[in-house]
Amino acid sequence: MTRVFLPGLELARLFHTEAVAPILNTALDGVPYSAALIGWGSEVQGFDTARSTDHAWGPRMQVFLSSDGFRAHGDELGALLDRELPETFRGYPVRFPFPDDAPARHWVDVKDLQGFFIEHLGEDPAAGLSVSGWLTTPTQVLRELTGGAVFHDGLDLLDSYRNDLTWYPDDVWRYVLACQWMRLSQEEPFVGRCGEVGDDLGSAVVAARQVRDLMKLCLLMNRVYPPYSKWLGTAFAELPCAETLTPLLSAALAARSWQERERHLSPAYELAAGMHNDLGLTEPLETKARYFHTRPFLVMDGYRFTDTLMATINDPQVRSLPPVGAIDQFVDSTDVTQFANRRKRYITGPVLATLHLDK
Repeated sequence: MTRVFLPGLELARLFHTEAVAPILNTALDGVPYSAALIGWGSEVQGFDTARSTDHAWGPRMQVFLSSDGFRAHGDELGALLDRELPETFRGYPVRFPFPDDAPARHWVDVKDLQGFFIEHLGEDPAAGLSVSGWLTTPTQVLRELTGGAVFHDGLDLLDSYRNDLTWYPDDVWRYVLACQWMRLSQEEPFVGRCGEVGDDLGSAVVAARQVRDLMKLCLLMNRVYPPYSKWLGTAFAELPCAETLTPLLSAALAARSWQERERHLSPAYELAAGMHNDLGLTEPLETKARYFHTRPFLVMDGYRFTDTLMATINDPQVRSLPPVGAIDQFVDSTDVTQFANRRKRYITGPVLATLHLDK
């Protein structure tokens, strides 16, 4: 019999209500806890499908305790859950391996709330993230911490933590936008220049990079953290601008000559420039594509948006940073930008060095 797919967030919500909460309420006897499904997993992003169930799938969630509560009850509670949780729930195994060669176990993870967020961010968000905390936390990780769902917040902290991480502070947002425009500006003329010397493959690669950076720029302008590559197109498709931009970006990727790529990229740049003006963060800028100096390549000169945005930043620490950006804007390793382990982010770079992140 074919099992009807149940989205992971709904599965977790039911699992908490029907299976986990009764155990916790008896075992903790008034000790406050919070429960949620956040962190890794396509279901946290709402992007899961029936395909997602082929590995590492079943009802799962986190149970958060205070630091004192975790020290007092964490190990005991994990063992109790292992004894009392059912074998299956709504047709899905409660205990499953991840990775596939690991022993099967239940995935109701008991966590220290403060420790969980410090592990992901390198800082306690209760006091507000520093500039370095914002810029060294990958957007995928920020999506994981603010996505998913909270089922119970007895600690009265989890919702607050997540709300504080919903979006960048204004000056950091302006800086990240400025750096995204700089990324576009740096390679705008290369689509044509590569093609002009007969390097059509190189031209196509540059065009694909520009498409990706335009998609990320649009997400950032819409105050949406860009996900890592697997879900970038899915998240972009949910934006209001996607209906207009997707045909242009798709055509640029399918083009067979640099001239054809340019014909589709140029109006895409112009639309993005108009979106910038609509934000009202700076004075309006010219949105018409123009030639790159005396060369026959149409560009937007994205650095104009960089310079204008940087001039609007009030925080002197942020304003003094080089236009390199947050970690995702100059690091392209999935191990760094997808996973939560902050130790993988100790990388030398202009922004990291400026912010003295080794301290």
